[in-house]
Amino acid sequence: MKSTLVRQDSDKLADVVVRGMQEKKALDVVVLNLKELKNAVADYFIICSASSDTQIEAIARSVEEEVEKLTGQNPWQTEGRTNREWVLLDYVDVVVHVFLRDRRQFYALEELWGDAEIRYVEEETVPAR
Repeated sequence: MKSTLVRQDSDKLADVVVRGMQEKKALDVVVLNLKELKNAVADYFIICSASSDTQIEAIARSVEEEVEKLTGQNPWQTEGRTNREWVLLDYVDVVVHVFLRDRRQFYALEELWGDAEIRYVEEETVPAR
């Protein structure tokens, strides 16, 4: 069983990831809370869609920058930057998936974790700075 401190850290990290996605206008952001599932590989899967390979990279970079700035963490591992259809950022307790829309539908990760608590994040307009 994970300590409360670790749980709070993964909750905070999940919020920061969502903020990074929203900075670059990610589409259809979904937060899957896996903490109560037996044998889950992480506390959270956070999934979003992008309309182009350029936006995929922009979203991934934004997430990395926000997380590093606010928590000091870098991804433990990244995958998919060369194929430009799906980027995975693995922060161990929080795993981030940025998909092109058709690739997201093909892999249907939300369906694989059907028992998870699912939160759909409303698209927000980020205020100009």
